[in-house]
Amino acid sequence: MKPLRQSPTVVTLAVIGAVFLAQQAVGVVTAPRSLFALSPPLFSRPWTLVTSVYAHAGLSHLLANAVGLALAGVVLERRTSPLRFHVFFVSTGALAGVSQVSITSLIGPLVPGMVSHVSVLGASGAVFALFGYLLAANRLTDTVIGGFELAPRVQLALAGIVAAAITLATANPGVALIAHFTGLLLGFLAGRVHLLRPTDSSQTPEAANY
Repeated sequence: MKPLRQSPTVVTLAVIGAVFLAQQAVGVVTAPRSLFALSPPLFSRPWTLVTSVYAHAGLSHLLANAVGLALAGVVLERRTSPLRFHVFFVSTGALAGVSQVSITSLIGPLVPGMVSHVSVLGASGAVFALFGYLLAANRLTDTVIGGFELAPRVQLALAGIVAAAITLATANPGVALIAHFTGLLLGFLAGRVHLLRPTDSSQTPEAANY
């Protein structure tokens, strides 16, 4: 077992905690959301593409995402490298946030109770991507999909349907549904091509066969 300091899940949780403390400190003198949240125009504050993934609106928001990260992260990190884990987490989280902000600013909330403002923060998009990857990149899924020899377009359509179903099933008032859907879909697609599989031959057989 890796030391805790080498676990990308633990490191990510620590970063999330540190950013939350920074939010509280900054909030003493200014509105913290405006400094950490992603909002249009997207590149007016480019650092928020990253900070919005690790920042949270409150303690309950943080704890909910931390639990999801811990559950999915400890499984996935055993089958990839720390660098791949971190890049996947922040990139899927940022893309989920961009999707949420862009679509909501154009058409507004898709369903009643969905987040309607055009700024977003939180790790849920990245966490959903981790779960999406785990659902798609396992031997059972490979066996089922491989047995039907589905075309890539059909697999993409099925991934979209499953992602939409899971997103709606886990929806609650005020959540960023578009970000959740985007994260899940990105995770599914990455999982189908085993994007996080280590290429180093020194990796364990368990990792190589995932």
